Amino acid sequence: MIEILNPTELSRARDTGAVVANILQSLKSRAAAGTNLLEIDLWTHEMIDEAGARSCYVDYEPSFGRGPFGHYICTSVNDAVLHGLPHDHVLADGDLLSLDLAVARGGVVADSAISFVVGESRPAESLAMISATERALSAGIAAARPGARIGDLSHAIGTVLSEAGYPVNTQFGGHGVGSTMHQDPHVPNAGRPGRGYVLRPGLVLALEPWVMADTAELAVDDDGWTLRSATGCRTAHSEHTIAITDDGAEILTLPGDPQR
Repeated sequence: MIEILNPTELSRARDTGAVVANILQSLKSRAAAGTNLLEIDLWTHEMIDEAGARSCYVDYEPSFGRGPFGHYICTSVNDAVLHGLPHDHVLADGDLLSLDLAVARGGVVADSAISFVVGESRPAESLAMISATERALSAGIAAARPGARIGDLSHAIGTVLSEAGYPVNTQFGGHGVGSTMHQDPHVPNAGRPGRGYVLRPGLVLALEPWVMADTAELAVDDDGWTLRSATGCRTAHSEHTIAITDDGAEILTLPGDPQR
């Protein structure tokens, strides 16, 4: 299913996007060496409730997971890159933490992810990997405009990641967003320009470049959810929800003051 949002729905999407962005920034400021991943999940639950929003994750039960997710945010540490299931784990200084959050409010979903290094340490390789995903995300957003095709966005994202020296996995990537979290079209993190679905105003997409330092192969944890690099190398993930407008792309998941 591909939804095209009307102006009223897009206004609600901006509000939902601000909720997501605000929560992620709050979590980034609070996460420190000694923080337990279950604390992060609890804080997320509290902030979602305070915003009058609804988690897209708690009851989420796709074919690639094992039963309902049962938590409010994805917490992926170091070699974990996607769908990190919160568990009893204490963060250490220098850990690379990725937080992925999707909520619904007013009947519209927004989805975003950030990666950052916990504590005072600043491992150069981790910072470079995070920077590459952020630059790739910016490139994908810059390519998003009416008349462009999904392949144009994928090519822009993949070019940045490949030029930075990272293998690119296309099994999981960006996706359409609307009244539900995961919709068509799929937006792989590499592709051929001029191919795929034609973008038009009102289309909302979540673009999410992610990489693993030295492999494109994933391994699944025993929890049935957490995806890790097959070699144990570090990983990073960045994501924004964007709306296609007459003038290009509008980033919806930026911090702001959502209207009640």
